[in-house]
Amino acid sequence: MSETQLLASISEAVTIAVSELVTVAKLQAGDLLVMGCSTSEVRGARIGTESTTDVGETIVAAATAVLEPQGIALAVQCCEHLNRALVLEKAVAMQHNWPICNAVPQLHAGGATAMAAYKHFKEPVVVERVAADAAIDIGDTLSGMHLKPVAVPVRLAVKTIGEAHVTAGRVRPKYIGGARAVYDESLM
Repeated sequence: MSETQLLASISEAVTIAVSELVTVAKLQAGDLLVMGCSTSEVRGARIGTESTTDVGETIVAAATAVLEPQGIALAVQCCEHLNRALVLEKAVAMQHNWPICNAVPQLHAGGATAMAAYKHFKEPVVVERVAADAAIDIGDTLSGMHLKPVAVPVRLAVKTIGEAHVTAGRVRPKYIGGARAVYDESLM
């Protein structure tokens, strides 16, 4: 497969996966989706060993093409060298009162996908943590740590993007009460 074909297949898989997650998680304008991604894993290598900017840029472009028209914000998780901090739009950080950190993701200190987000976003900032409504993890990067309680696994039709394993999650409101409690099925 040529590089062009590989990037096209990655873009298509990300578009399908993110679209499905938006639907299953019932995301709407104002919600936040967090994405963790190892471009090394997408390329078939061990996480952190072969980061590639073209793959990161392809993934961010495909995800934002799905999310932006719906008013859903994207936060892209950095690698462990930036303590899994996140890149997002300044307006989203300000809206949630998330403290802004001084860091600019690099290829081997943040990762290619976080670099791509920092380049792509209009006013990018880095924050240490968020409380997201849904998460997609491409390459087992542990992005679920940034979900609001209560996290619920989502089984997507897309199981891999490139060579990377894909997992996803959404949140639901906490159940409170006990044996006498009645719950709203539409919120489950």
